[in-house]
Amino acid sequence: MSISRRSLLKGAVVAGAATALVGRAEAREEVEPRPDAVGMLYDSTRCIGCRACVTRCKEANSLPYDRTAEGIHDAPTDLNSNTKNIIKVWTAGEKSAFTKQQCMHCVDPSCVSVCMMGALHKEGEGKRDFAGEKKGTGVVLYDKGTCVGCRYCQIACAFNVPKFEWFEAFPLIVKCELCRHRGDPKKEGPLAIANPACCEACPREAVVYGKREALLAEAKRRLAEDPKRYNGLIYGEKEGGGTQVLYLAGAGVTFKQLGMPELPEESSASFSERVSHAPYLHGITPIALYGAMAFVIRRNKSKEEASEHHGEGK
Repeated sequence: MSISRRSLLKGAVVAGAATALVGRAEAREEVEPRPDAVGMLYDSTRCIGCRACVTRCKEANSLPYDRTAEGIHDAPTDLNSNTKNIIKVWTAGEKSAFTKQQCMHCVDPSCVSVCMMGALHKEGEGKRDFAGEKKGTGVVLYDKGTCVGCRYCQIACAFNVPKFEWFEAFPLIVKCELCRHRGDPKKEGPLAIANPACCEACPREAVVYGKREALLAEAKRRLAEDPKRYNGLIYGEKEGGGTQVLYLAGAGVTFKQLGMPELPEESSASFSERVSHAPYLHGITPIALYGAMAFVIRRNKSKEEASEHHGEGK
């Protein structure tokens, strides 16, 4: 059965219009911090580098201890499949400062965006209250049962957080989940979801846990109360679409020096998904495909007619 060019063009218009309608309905919305979002506030000026948080994290998550290349016991130099939380030090001459690294639990995480199976997802995904606002703590969780080991999350994360168990027979992705397994039965609501061991262990309260909204207010209070102590900025308030782990740094110290990437206010997930979805929003892709099909069919038909005409001429 032959297909006319007119039929193909009609199909292209209909498909393009349908896709445009679907595209408008599914155009990516801006992701805002959830009302019940929880996280941590790390204050570099209070940290003494004792690494009690690293040790307690391993104990709480049943992670084995590490050895450095020099054979030093339990002294990892970076995040790895045995280490979800680490303290690093920045030095420049006589000046130094500590910094803490773990999952940032981004408001709009790239790792979640690229995970094809939804193994990485935000707690409460898809749930909304009566006002239409997203519910849940927004903690980025990992479901080992659906992970296929593609490791796209490692490539997508701007903070180089997810780690792969390279030496396991059935490897998994390892990252901080804010100790979701240590829920506090005495607490209710979002604060009962997680009770991070690192926050409990810190003797100086350099890292504290709570609702993101309250932590942000506390960070602003500290900046206003003692402006000479800090560099005047709150990392994670806007960077990369915002994070649920916030940072304060001392005066004269930049977040870049502490190893934090310089990110725009727009999240990478928002940018990449908008770009990848754009061709479908107005039916461009199906129209182009149908146009290509029409060209191929017309070309092949012309070849067949030319061959038949040549055969008749013999």
